[in-house]
This record gives sequence, C-alpha cells and structure tokens, in this order.
Amino acid sequence: MRLVEILIPKEKRQIVEETLEEEGLDYTLITEESREEPSVVITFPLPAPAVESVLDDLRNAGLEENSYTVVVEAETVVSEQYDELEQRYAQNTARISREEMRARAKDLTPRFSTYVVMMVLSMFVATAGLLLDSPAVVVGSMVIAPLIGPALGASVGTVIDDDALFRRAIKQQAVGLAVGVVTASAFAFVVRTTALVPPTIDLFAISEIEGRLTPDLLSLVIAIGAGVAGAWTLTAGTATALVGVMMAVAVVPPLGVVGIGIAWGLPGVAIAASVLVLVNMVTINITSLGVLWYKGYRPDNWFQQDEARVATEKRAVALAVTIVVLSAFLGVVTYDTYRTGMYEEEVNGDVTDIVESPQHDELSLIDVTVEYDDPVPIRQPERVIVRVSHPVGTDPPRIGDEIRSRESVRAESAIRLPSGPLVESQRAEVVVYYVERG
Repeated sequence: MRLVEILIPKEKRQIVEETLEEEGLDYTLITEESREEPSVVITFPLPAPAVESVLDDLRNAGLEENSYTVVVEAETVVSEQYDELEQRYAQNTARISREEMRARAKDLTPRFSTYVVMMVLSMFVATAGLLLDSPAVVVGSMVIAPLIGPALGASVGTVIDDDALFRRAIKQQAVGLAVGVVTASAFAFVVRTTALVPPTIDLFAISEIEGRLTPDLLSLVIAIGAGVAGAWTLTAGTATALVGVMMAVAVVPPLGVVGIGIAWGLPGVAIAASVLVLVNMVTINITSLGVLWYKGYRPDNWFQQDEARVATEKRAVALAVTIVVLSAFLGVVTYDTYRTGMYEEEVNGDVTDIVESPQHDELSLIDVTVEYDDPVPIRQPERVIVRVSHPVGTDPPRIGDEIRSRESVRAESAIRLPSGPLVESQRAEVVVYYVERG
C-alpha cells in the first residue's frame, strides 16, 4: 500500500476533494502556510495498483501535472473505506504507478563513477573465477555487477517517453560492456604474463570457460527469463536484487571469456563469447520493453503517447532484427551440438559392437572419449580415445584397426552449402588404451 501526499493550490481544493470522495477515499487536509500562494497538503492511502489511476483522475480534474507529489510505502491502514477500496482494486494487475516505476528505475541506475568501479570489480572477480574454474567465485562476480539498472532504465525511458532516462541507460550499457572487455583483457593478460596460471593451461578444458564458447539457442532462455523477471519485479514494486544477479549471469561470465580470448590471442573464443554477450543484452532489453508495454505503461500526457508508441515500435524492431542476425550464429552452434552428439553416439555404438563381439570376449569397455579441434564455432573430431580392460597376464587383441575401419570414425562435413562443404571432412585419429584388470 502507498501513502500519497500532494500540495495543491487552495482554489483547487474543492475539485480535488470531490474527486477523492467519488473514489471513496479517506483523506486529511493540512493548510500550508509557509508559501505565499495559499495552499493545502492533502494526504490519503491507496493500494499500490490504484495510485496511477487516482493520480490520472486528479490531473484530468484540473490538478497540474507537475504538482508536488510524494508517494511512500505505508505499513498499515485501518479504515473500512480503505478495505473496500482494496477489494475494488484486487482484480487489477498488480503494478506500481508510472511515477513510482520511473523513480525506481532511476534509483537502480547508480552514479557513473560508482557504476564503472563496480563493473571493474565484478570483471576482476569473474575473470579470476573463470580461470580458477570456480563457480562460486563466478557467482560472486554476478552479485556485485550493476547491470540491472541500465537494462531496465532503457525500457522504462522508452515506454514513458523519458529520453533523458533512455539515453543515460543506453550510455551506461555501452560503457559497461566496454569497461568489462578492457578490464577482463588487461587482468587476463597480467595473469598470463606473470605465470599466475600454468603456461600449458588448456582453456578449452576449463568447464566455466568451455560452457561460454558454444552458445546455442537455449542461451536465449536465460536472457528472456532475466528480462521478463526484471521488468515484472520492477512493475510489481518487489525486490530486484536477485533478478539483477540473474541478468549478470547472462552477461558477466561471457564478458570475462571475451577478455581471456583476447589475452590469449584466440579470436575465435573472443568472437563466440562476444556474440553471446550481445545476444543476451539485446534480448534482455527487448523482453523487458515488451513486459512494460504489455502492462500498460504509457506517458502521462496523451499527446506523448503516440510518440512513445512509435519510439517503442522502432526500438523493438531494431532489437528484434539484431537478435535474428546474431541468432544465426547460435543456430549454427545448436546444429553443431546436435551433429557432434549424433557422431559420438555412432562412434560409441561401433566401439561397443567391436569390444562386445565374441572374438573379443576377454575385453571390457571402460569409456570412449572424442576430442575436437578448436571448438569455436564448428567442431571437427581430432581424436577418438578408447579405454578397454583385459585380464591380468594376458595380451589383449589389438582393436585399433577394426575401429578405424568403421565409417563412423570419419567426420562428415559440418554444414553443406550449395557451393560445397563449408568444412572439409577429416579422419579422426584413434587411440586405444589397454588397462589390466584383476
């Protein structure tokens, strides 16, 4: 519930009282004597979903739009009329007023210096966590990342036609991404040149990094969920801290991977992670914009509503086109994931048939592993590693040639275009390890 306090000229007192009485509101009036112009302060409680409607009614009745107005949270209201009012608005969509939403969006956007400092710190922690392969440290970087304010501020500024808020949010998003890449690259370069990590470290073997190198279409689910949750909690007036962490999940770790790829001189890694960052940021913006428009937020002036609608449509189309273009990369990765999954299934099936055949009944299959070349964005098998066990003191039959003879070991072209194969076929090396068993 909210407590609304408005300063009104004395000559408008009657019309304001009539409007509040029509709404069935309890209110109090206090004469304001500190001003030259005779004024009164009117105070009344409202359910949160009713604030915007009542304020619009007062403005339609003649109250100036820029009248001094304060809306604060109220803990308890004891009044029969308020209980009836609460029941009347109980069926309404739970959302805060336009003015309160604008204020919350501005509060979520920190001062520029604070924003940059927190972004730098979060990228230090994220890059260290990625190189350490520590999920806990990576999560810690998300907690301090100040991304929710700019992401929601751009959408709020669009739907209510607040150009200043929109420009500020877009600027902070762009600066945040730039600061993130520079910070992660510089920190990763220092780590690499000072041997804080082993020189022979295999970045592709680090699960926290590897997961951001092959972004598929499922990655959009995270960004969509973050955008919807962020806008929904903002309009409902509930806590947004945990949603801010969810937004950071979609942006901060991939930014760290971009920096690591640059520091290690791996353009494929940097490009793949950059696409993931951009797709997630754009998706968060367009989904939050959609939620705010769906919930009915519009400018308070009717003549601004057409401008806001046109701006919203243009920005939504631009964001949608960007997502479609970037999602082409995600589609390729999604197909490659399916292709390699089918390949591994075929290889496993052929190796199992060989090991379990009657002529090799003394062998037992331990596992089959397929190693790939540079996994960005299309992977080709380089090596098939097979581990089998045999009884102690016996010479196991050599099955490498049998495995190599199977057609599944040959990697087919990843994608075929009308002009020919995009990736040449190649034969994967087969390595068999024999382990004695007691």
